[in-house]
Amino acid sequence: MQDKTKIALITGGSRGLGKNMALRLAEKGHDIILTYHTQKAAAEAVVTAIEAAGRNAAALQYDASEIGGLDSFVVALQQLLQRKWGCAAFDFLVNNAGIGATIPFAQVTEADFDRFSNIHFKSVYFLTQKCLPLIRDQGRIINISTGTTRFCVPGYSVYASMKGAIETFTRYLAKEAGVRGITVNVVAPGPIETDFNQAAIRSNPERKAAMGAQTALGRVGQAEDIGGVIAFLCSPEAGWINAQRIEASGGINL
Repeated sequence: MQDKTKIALITGGSRGLGKNMALRLAEKGHDIILTYHTQKAAAEAVVTAIEAAGRNAAALQYDASEIGGLDSFVVALQQLLQRKWGCAAFDFLVNNAGIGATIPFAQVTEADFDRFSNIHFKSVYFLTQKCLPLIRDQGRIINISTGTTRFCVPGYSVYASMKGAIETFTRYLAKEAGVRGITVNVVAPGPIETDFNQAAIRSNPERKAAMGAQTALGRVGQAEDIGGVIAFLCSPEAGWINAQRIEASGGINL
């Protein structure tokens, strides 16, 4: 492996925001490891697209809701790095995997709470802990949050609460990882037209129009609006940006 080759691990990279992050980072000359939960064919299609563009890529199965599977995932990651790249480390970790649901506060069950906690907070916390020794010095960690930690959307209390925890975790991790030159930031998208949360925006034109009208730019976001932000944060030019919440929402609810 050439020294200039950098490798990004993106969780939830088979579709939506994660897919675009993977493609944009590959465009910048980086190799990609992406994870998928159940959509193996979609993940392999992303890998094929990246390889067709001249970069190396691979996909690993990962279930963020099963905390007990973290150790075996990290072993599989280490084996993949050695087998495909001949190395034991990577450069960029993007904690993107997640689920969405609109659940009024009065209807949130303990099972809902635990599932969102495992996927959006606990798995991010401990996957990052287990991967930190594998991330090269001067690397990058980027956590994905949401605009709804700043403004409130009914039905998002459990989702936004976990993302709020991620934002606090990001600052603490930046403080502790900084000794190795690793920056840690959080990107908070606004409403994005993907299949997230049962394609709640894409499948509802009235809701899409209403949300778009709340942004300064007059539209909801697309996956392409986020991937470039992630690619920039992984660039040398972003090396002095650290412990920051970067909202990419088109200027919503100003």
